[in-house]
Amino acid sequence: MTAAVVVRVLCLGTLTGTAAALTPALVAERRYVFLGVAWAAIAVLLATYATRRAVPAKYLVPGTLLLVLFIVTPVLATLQLSTTNYGDGTRTSKEQTIARILGNAVVRTESSPRFNLSVASTGPPATGPFTFFLVDQASGAAYAGTEDGLRPLEPGAVTRTDGFVTAAPGYTFLTPRQVNDATPLLREFTVPTAGGAIRQQGVREAFEGRAFLRYDDVGDTITDTRTGVRFTPQRQGDREYFVDPAGNRLADQSWRAGVGLDNYRRAFTDTRILGGFLRIFAWTLAFATGSVVLTFALGLGLAVMLNDPRVRGQKLYRSLLLVPYAVPGFISILVWSGFYNQEYGLINASTGLTVNWLGDPLWAKVALLLTNLWLGFPYMFLVATGALQAVPAELKEAATIDGAGGFTGFRRITFPLLLVAVAPILVATFAFNFNNYNVIELLTHGGPFTPDNPDAGATDILISYTVRLAFGAGGAQFGFASAIATLLFVITGVLAAAQFRTTRRLEEVG
Repeated sequence: MTAAVVVRVLCLGTLTGTAAALTPALVAERRYVFLGVAWAAIAVLLATYATRRAVPAKYLVPGTLLLVLFIVTPVLATLQLSTTNYGDGTRTSKEQTIARILGNAVVRTESSPRFNLSVASTGPPATGPFTFFLVDQASGAAYAGTEDGLRPLEPGAVTRTDGFVTAAPGYTFLTPRQVNDATPLLREFTVPTAGGAIRQQGVREAFEGRAFLRYDDVGDTITDTRTGVRFTPQRQGDREYFVDPAGNRLADQSWRAGVGLDNYRRAFTDTRILGGFLRIFAWTLAFATGSVVLTFALGLGLAVMLNDPRVRGQKLYRSLLLVPYAVPGFISILVWSGFYNQEYGLINASTGLTVNWLGDPLWAKVALLLTNLWLGFPYMFLVATGALQAVPAELKEAATIDGAGGFTGFRRITFPLLLVAVAPILVATFAFNFNNYNVIELLTHGGPFTPDNPDAGATDILISYTVRLAFGAGGAQFGFASAIATLLFVITGVLAAAQFRTTRRLEEVG
């Protein structure tokens, strides 16, 4: 009893301490929703396990919290993201975008102060977040600069060597090579100052320049002080840009913003998306259904044969049949892609065929179903073996006494009882194959493609098609991808619900 109490106190104390330690950082980042959810979960755990009461809750709370954490929360986050334009070019807030536009408008003058520059990071050297450690070449004063501003450093707070800051507590200093690798990000990095901004110049030098753009937060405009032209936000597609009265953009930088249901509207109205949707949807249904039927038929057939007590070496055969299930799926798919090579593949070489397995639309679909059959039949074999062994032997004997042959007894007795157990698994397998992106991407990449429609391949299923649209040449569009993922979730849920409704009839068996 004492050990159990100690373990309980340690676990609850660790969770509470972790939440308390994260609270200042979450408040600083304004992650109030996450903070509230974390403390609510801690409160539920304390109320449940700190006393001997609420015994049923002690079993229900862990599963409920995991359900909320790994299922409900991602679904809600995806729904929220689907109403935004978040993606490449719109990852930052409007305030951050304005700061970058103003920072990029910094020009160097003859009187611009120069600094010895050391680039440091509190995260990965390649991605930051970065901090500029600066030493004024004229005065020798040291500063630390971030995108939030410049702050002076107290003497002795950092280590200097030859006029450069070389070490500071909590920071990793980048080597010249790492600075070069991070150039695309550092090019956009500026430190705002009272008279302009500090920008990098070369690997080890920076300067404070003067900005020729001025932002007016009252009118939400940016003015070019050299020409007097004002730029105001204007909506173009799913993004906003600062443009002049003639419609010319000040910069190609936009910001994250809510777009309501525009992503869903685009999914149903964009001709580029709808062009191959019906064909791809039909193939997706055929692929998922064919995969389930073929794998279940082969797995069940093997299970029935090896379930016969007259078969010798059952354990050996069953172990061999599980080998495809033990090999990682991506390895098997890549091996099979080599088998399908038209010139040197094992299938054509051993049979004398010249089939263009992955270049012909029909044969590419056959190849996908064959590969998925190899990947999936061991699982169905396991399921069917367990279900067959659960069928009462008395029923089989009674059927035999009544004159039923082997096939008739299987069709009238064994198979209906087996379906009662495996029907939910078949529904889950259908839902899995409906969104089986891995086998499509690794084997055929959705192809073959035709010149008139390079976005929709002959073997694309809905998930691979929409991934290409959302993360193709136009850059990552996470908001749109989230909307598509939500629609696929709804479609899969509706189909699964219809299948579960159909399988209810099996409850009457027996």
